Amino acid sequence: MTEKKRRSRRENLLGYLIISPWLAGLLVFTFIPMVYSLYLSFTNFDGISTPKWIGLDNYMRMFQDERFFISLKVTFTYVALLVPLRLAFALLIAMLLNSNHRGLGIYRSVFYLPSLLGGSVAIAIMWGQLFGADGAINSVIRLLGGEVGISWIGNTKTALGVLVVLGIWQFGASMLIFIAGLKQIPVTYYEAATLDGASGLQKFKSITLPMLSPVIFFNVIMQIINAFKAFNESYIITKGGPLDKTLFYALYIYKQSFEYFNMGYGSALAWVLLLIIAVFAVFIFKSSNSWVYYETKGD
Repeated sequence: MTEKKRRSRRENLLGYLIISPWLAGLLVFTFIPMVYSLYLSFTNFDGISTPKWIGLDNYMRMFQDERFFISLKVTFTYVALLVPLRLAFALLIAMLLNSNHRGLGIYRSVFYLPSLLGGSVAIAIMWGQLFGADGAINSVIRLLGGEVGISWIGNTKTALGVLVVLGIWQFGASMLIFIAGLKQIPVTYYEAATLDGASGLQKFKSITLPMLSPVIFFNVIMQIINAFKAFNESYIITKGGPLDKTLFYALYIYKQSFEYFNMGYGSALAWVLLLIIAVFAVFIFKSSNSWVYYETKGD
């Protein structure tokens, strides 16, 4: 064996040694639980007794489960509202902060904070207080002369909207990614467009959006995945109510698995969620050829 091959082998072994803790974690905490949950999805299991094999009964049960369809409707509505609004707001703020003025780093940090704190229990509790019947939102409305006594989180027409607003507020991560993408667009493109008399809107449509499309593509994928997995907001603020109007799919999985002790059915629901997310991801990847522009891609 040549010295070059021995050095390459040593480098490979060192690399595997360095990532071995991550590989062990992936195996123990992700792969093995996933395989076991797939097995449980074909069983009747209450989390305590021995699982009993029942085949496809858990999956067939979903077609007779009204709350399964309700949770799907709520989650799809949440995703459809949250993802475009959050990304649009994140892009707007990113464009406002895409400059070299002093103090912008502080503003970026401030705008990013909700993404760090927004998923916490404390923020969820605070959000519930803000939109309660005697919360700050109603207090402000009364100061302005309005007469509002409803609980925004207890009203069937507004509860889901409150959670959507909380989700939009956590736009910081997408904003930072958009800022990074905006900084990669050559300034000369905008200068040339200015010389040609292009307006701000024309520059945005013809330069910013096409050049930023790979970043938009990444953000869309990540935000859709995260939105489908939403759990804390519904669990802490509304408990899925009122009347299941905020019963997120992930919350329904939790209820079936840990409140109703239908661990087998909950596992089946989880695998259906994985399939739904996979279908969305494949569709977006397939459609990307028609709207994602890569500057280095050949004709």
